[in-house]
Amino acid sequence: MSTAEETDGENTPWAEVTPEAARRLLVAAVDAFAERGYHATTTRDIAGRAGMSPAALYIHYKTKEELLHRISRIGHDRALTLLESAADGEGTATERLAGAVRAFVRWHAERHTTARVVQYELDALAEDHRTEIVELRRRSDAAVRRIIGEGVAAGEFDVSDVPGTALAVLSLCIDVARWFNAQGSRTPDEVGELYAGLVLRMVAAER
Repeated sequence: MSTAEETDGENTPWAEVTPEAARRLLVAAVDAFAERGYHATTTRDIAGRAGMSPAALYIHYKTKEELLHRISRIGHDRALTLLESAADGEGTATERLAGAVRAFVRWHAERHTTARVVQYELDALAEDHRTEIVELRRRSDAAVRRIIGEGVAAGEFDVSDVPGTALAVLSLCIDVARWFNAQGSRTPDEVGELYAGLVLRMVAAER
């Protein structure tokens, strides 16, 4: 099993990508981009990891950049769903912020290989694709800013710079993908709980 196919509660990672050959190529691309970086990876590298010929790749993806865009779009859509669901959920701002951080951190830990590609290869995207992904990132930032702003208004948080604090929260969570090791001493749930506590202290929330 490749790194990109480590289980995280999904029955089949990248199940939304069809047909099966396209999914295999995408999984191979995630592994290659995470290991070597986008620019150092060739289409031959990706096809070889998928057990296919280089010519087979072009049946499903016109370019290597199209593969990166597909990976980035799916990953950012998932991240946005987690954050907007927390922002729109029930409970106090403290509860919703803690829930958002737990879910966001857990995803970055469970899918650390994928998340490294999604979060750190943005500049390799073509201009139109980068613009599309930047908008999704803007919406993710807005979801966290909304929770923090509501917490300030309710007297739950003591934050003087809501946009800056939201950026710090997201950066803290995203960095988990860079260092998380599945063979390490902490599980994704444990890291999520740790970071939720850190963030609540950051906004001076009473737990």
